Parts: sequence; C-alpha cells; structure tokens
Amino acid sequence: MLPTAAAWAAAERRSERVAQDWFASAPVAHLRAAFADADPLAVDAVAEAARDILHDADWITPLLVPLIAALANDPWFEPPLRVTRDRLRTTVELLELPAGMLSATVFDGAALATPTTETTLVASGRLMVARYPVTNGARLLRWHAGEANARFRAAEAPPLAAMPPLTLHDGDVVTIDGRTRAHLIEGTGGEVVALTFATRTAGLVREYARDSGHLLRVGATDQDQSRTRLLLTLLRHEGRRDAAGCFEAATYAPAFHLRWAAMREWLALDATTALPRLRTLAATDPHPEVRAAARATLPLVEARQCRA
Repeated sequence: MLPTAAAWAAAERRSERVAQDWFASAPVAHLRAAFADADPLAVDAVAEAARDILHDADWITPLLVPLIAALANDPWFEPPLRVTRDRLRTTVELLELPAGMLSATVFDGAALATPTTETTLVASGRLMVARYPVTNGARLLRWHAGEANARFRAAEAPPLAAMPPLTLHDGDVVTIDGRTRAHLIEGTGGEVVALTFATRTAGLVREYARDSGHLLRVGATDQDQSRTRLLLTLLRHEGRRDAAGCFEAATYAPAFHLRWAAMREWLALDATTALPRLRTLAATDPHPEVRAAARATLPLVEARQCRA
C-alpha cells in the first residue's frame, strides 16, 4: 500500500533531520578542514591533500555508518546524496567541496570480469586520488593519452599508448591523472570498492576506442564553462541583442571551445555586431581550430550581410 501524504511528509522530515546531523558530523567537519586551505585552482596541492586524507582510514566508517543505519531502519529514508549507475558501477557523491568531489563507487564484479567490445576509454580531464578498500585482485589498466592543452587539436591527437597495468591491493591509494591518462578497472569476478576525490578544475574529457586507441570524441566538463554556454544559448533564444557584451567577453575565454561556441551563438543572434570579432578570431585566435572555423564562416557571414 502506498504511503499517505502525511506519511511522505513525515518521512521527508526524518530524512532532513538525518541529513542535517550528518552534514554537521565530526567526519564531515574533518573532511572540510582537510581541504579548507586548498586553492581549487592549485590542482596538484589539492591532490596532495586528498592523498593525505585517503591514507587515513579512521574517518571512513564513521562517515558512512549514520547513513547506512538510516537506510536500514527507515524504508522511506532519502539520503542527501546523488547516485549514478551504469553497467559497471554504482557511484554515490558523498561530499562536494570547493576543492573537489568525494565519491564512493562499487564496481560490479561480474561486469568487470566480462570483456566487451563496446568498451571505450576515457581521459577525464581531472586529477583524481582513489583509495581501494576492497579490490578482489582487480587491476588498474592504464593508457597514456598525452596532454589536452590550449592548443589541442582533435584531428592531430595521438592514439593511446598502453602503460603497465597496476595490480590493486586492499587499502591502496592511487593517483589517477585524467589530464594525461585513461584508465579502466579489470576485475576477477569480485566487487571492487573505491573512495575517490576528484579535483574540481577540469580540462577536456576525451573518449577513445579501446581496440584501436583512436580518439572518438571530445567534450568539456568544466561546470563554469558549461553554465556560460547555457546562458549564452538562453540569451540568443530570447533575442537579447543588448547582451552583446556578454557574448564578446566569452569569445576571449581561455578555453578555445568556449570562444568558438560563444561566437556561434553571437552570430546567430546578431551577425552584424559579431562580424568584427569574427574577423579578429579568423586572423589572430591562438588556437588553429578556432582560426580555421572562423575563416570558413567569415565569407558566408559577409556574403549574407551584403545581401541584407
């Protein structure tokens, strides 16, 4: 029988109390203190703080026990956590901090031990530090992907180069540099548990074919950049020509893909106003792909302006 509205409301209040107590708990305070002085942009320093905290296992059980107990005692308890699932794993985002995200992942043993031709390899763009409390003989397979710096070109990306695998042991703490490497967990049939801290500052995420090592696609994971693109799209849909300054500012962004995305939105909104900046990108943008795209677009825009 479905619960009544009153029962749902009571369950929500119980969940809120547990969540408030949990966020105010000593283990959460311990984690916040560990990264309190870390500059989110100083990725290597954040990773060092993450290694220090993950080498110490004393806080892990006290952090999780209250939530596990609430789940066991209350069938309607809603943890204050985001959960994602796929074929290989279930991941719980435990704590979001200015310096990064702490998450816990349980890898399905049967799925890890079952090879699939559909597997792709991902260089996440983030620097991660992981503690493996349970490994069951799993291995960390690794590939070198090269750097995706400000001059990265997808058409010239080298294929992945295999690195020696790393056999994991219970309690290992491993640094995984997704800025230059792709990785994959290979299991023997048993579950694998990981507690991971991922830095907030992110580069490009790159996906590769496992069989050939060739680059398949590239995406952006930076939240601020994604938010900027979303807002520019909204401004364009709303016809906000008075916001030309916002579009122009984004065409000077450090990320080359954001510069071009902003220019495309600006051209769709008001090609006349955007044209001078398009000419500048075509002539002087530091990234060759942006220059090429601008040069290919420029005569089309100019021809349309002449017909207008």
